[in-house]
Amino acid sequence: MARIGVVLHGADDDALRHAESLTTSLSDQGHTVVAVVDDADRVGSITRVSADEFPAGLDLAISLGGDGTMLRTVALLAGEQVKILGVNFGDLGYLTVIDPDELEVAVQRSLAGDHDIEERMLVSGEVGGKSLHALNDIVVERSPGDTTVKIGLSIDGRHFTSYPADGLIVSTPTGSTAYALSARGPILYPTHYALQVTPVSPHMLFDRSLVLRPDSVVELTIEGHRSAVVSVDGNTLVTMAPGDTIVCRRSPRIAKLVTFESRDNLAVLKSKLGIADR
Repeated sequence: MARIGVVLHGADDDALRHAESLTTSLSDQGHTVVAVVDDADRVGSITRVSADEFPAGLDLAISLGGDGTMLRTVALLAGEQVKILGVNFGDLGYLTVIDPDELEVAVQRSLAGDHDIEERMLVSGEVGGKSLHALNDIVVERSPGDTTVKIGLSIDGRHFTSYPADGLIVSTPTGSTAYALSARGPILYPTHYALQVTPVSPHMLFDRSLVLRPDSVVELTIEGHRSAVVSVDGNTLVTMAPGDTIVCRRSPRIAKLVTFESRDNLAVLKSKLGIADR
């Protein structure tokens, strides 16, 4: 029997109903279903575990929500090589694979190994003794209330330039369709391996993204007198003072996404961006 983790969208009633039905069905089959405390309290008949305990011994993690829930699932797995099945209850759904009405069949196929795995790279950041990992991006940006922040960029130990800007985004190919896309960055194929650096509203003529080797080391240093904040997949986690540096590189972690019938990422991109055939 399998041990299955469920991660739930925080406010979606439809996702909650599917979680309750799925938990009952899997428990009746003899499987163990676990969720972190907040999710477990909503679902009810499910094993409650702490965030630290969540990834232990999992055979499958099921994300019931949108892309934000998928990002939360990746973070909860903390680098453990657990495959993730994403069910789309959100709007965009770049990361999720199936619709809710396909859930029961998809779970059974996932448990039986009747699926493909799409591996996605993560980006890591080291700052102030903390190690951060993101599936989409690590962002250094101006503190609330400030107009801009000056950020020095070094690549592989060599200074490139300094940006007076709202911020700098260090993203993965998966993250190229997230915040970096809204900052006019290029779209990279999600299974590609590269690091992308994209400025946000820079006060300078050079405003292009840089697409770097996956083994590049990117250092962002806070220059001038203003502080900055660091966001990891949309969650602000660290404050940086003038003179502080965050070192970003390819993370040793990967995300293993369950797919079926060779997921067509270009078709997904066209659908989500509303690109019509002409």
